[in-house]
Amino acid sequence: MPALLASREFELTVAQKTAIAEISADLERVEPMRRLLHGDVGSGKTLVALCAALQAMEAGLQVAVMAPTEILADQHFYTWQRLLAPLGFGPVLLKGGRRAAVRRELLTGLQSGGLPLVVGTHALLQEDVVFSRLGLVVVDEQHRFGVAQREQLTQKSAHAHTLVMTATPIPRSLALSLYGDLEVSVLDELPPGRLPVRTALRTPDRRERIFAFVAEQVAAGRQTYVVYPTIEESEESELLSAETAYDELSKGALSGLRVELIHGRLSTEEKRSTMARFAAGETDVLIATTVIEVGVDVANATVMVIEHAERFGLAQLHQLRGRVGRGTEAGYCILVAYPLEGEGQLWRQRLEALCATNDGFELARTDLDLRGPGQLLGTRQAGLPELRIAHLLRDEDLLETARAAAWQDEGE
Repeated sequence: MPALLASREFELTVAQKTAIAEISADLERVEPMRRLLHGDVGSGKTLVALCAALQAMEAGLQVAVMAPTEILADQHFYTWQRLLAPLGFGPVLLKGGRRAAVRRELLTGLQSGGLPLVVGTHALLQEDVVFSRLGLVVVDEQHRFGVAQREQLTQKSAHAHTLVMTATPIPRSLALSLYGDLEVSVLDELPPGRLPVRTALRTPDRRERIFAFVAEQVAAGRQTYVVYPTIEESEESELLSAETAYDELSKGALSGLRVELIHGRLSTEEKRSTMARFAAGETDVLIATTVIEVGVDVANATVMVIEHAERFGLAQLHQLRGRVGRGTEAGYCILVAYPLEGEGQLWRQRLEALCATNDGFELARTDLDLRGPGQLLGTRQAGLPELRIAHLLRDEDLLETARAAAWQDEGE
């Protein structure tokens, strides 16, 4: 581990040092670790996970890192390859679309124990992926996976430790952490010079002014994302779509700018090339769906416009907002809401909460309060809790005291 940290260009934050120490102590125990690593974009979660993986591999164990999208899996693979290969622990990449011969070779290496580290997508969950001595499972952006999916990978070993990483724990995650099934490590420090993203809620009649602001930012040398909930329009829905908006904006309010479109139906190569052009500064405005929610890191992007923001959950909105303000320039997130009559005010409470804070844990508490913790030991992620008396937010101190007492009794 010292060799890895010595190779880093930047000093660890106090929060990173604390998290590394907590996880290291967990890995030394016989009982499998179940820990949530929470830190907003840019707080250094990946480096903490790298240290944990290195500790496991130096002990002779295998490590599996699962990401929700191929874009994010690729990003992890190249990052981990760059930092760990010089130490003799280069990763392999397992995802859909690999040639049969390559895939067979990877599976043989994992089953024999010859491959210590694999980065992948849902492809890791397939039955023919067998490990010799899986010791650590790292799940990134855990709110994108179902409970059963995460457990399915962990259960490929009888004693695997689990580290889940996210910028916004979903309600069930927070409920589990309060009940003690998940320990929590918090990265609450951002790199020097990082400014909080300014978030504003707007109505559709402000769209002309919003896109005028986008054009101003582009003229100043910045880039913008504009996100939509659907790829194409349908007769059953009145939602604006990414394809329709691309046609409208590229010929109207954003004409003259370099506008491109990205969504999940594009091939992997089309998505990669589109993102590469945006990252290289060859695209001014990227019209997108939530395919850009994770794994996209463009420091020059300063504006995020989210149309039909009322259709997104807090976790998604917070992740999307995290795509901007990643450099030294101020970031802006503009939420455009199109509420329908009879939908109540829950959508407004979510969006106003996002405008009020950039703190992921605070947003998770709000989400817990609005949606409920769900079935604590089941697969339902939200809804009314199966508790008659306790309230997980109001009684948090009492729950923590009870948990501490239970652990003390167990140790006696």
